[in-house]
Amino acid sequence: MSQVIEQAVQARLVASAPRAESVAATLRYDRADPYAVSMAFPPPATLEGVEVSWAFARELLVEGMEGPAGLGDVRLRPYGYDRTVVEFHAPEGVAMVHVRTSELRRFLERSQHLVPRGREHQYAGWDHWDRELAQLLEEHS
Repeated sequence: MSQVIEQAVQARLVASAPRAESVAATLRYDRADPYAVSMAFPPPATLEGVEVSWAFARELLVEGMEGPAGLGDVRLRPYGYDRTVVEFHAPEGVAMVHVRTSELRRFLERSQHLVPRGREHQYAGWDHWDRELAQLLEEHS
């Protein structure tokens, strides 16, 4: 079973202009870092012209689909029917995107198959320790 889940999503960039632009984004969950998810944007979607990735708590994603959540660099809240607003706060400004809540739910369900919510502590650091143990056993056999 794969230890990493990636899912492409369509995000609508919210700008001051009346038309919202669709941008590609990738949600990522890695069992090796069971508390976190990330959302990456490809170079054409960023001001700097390089891929930008934001990491935040998986629990924040869960909470943000139900109500306003987050106080730091990443904040989420429901918006209308089947939309979630994700805000990314940086010194350069704030970027806001709308993502279909159904896509976020599907991503979270897939992540639950790797690491059930509430059991993250059982997986934190295990990949590292498994590799170390395997290497030790190999060296002593």
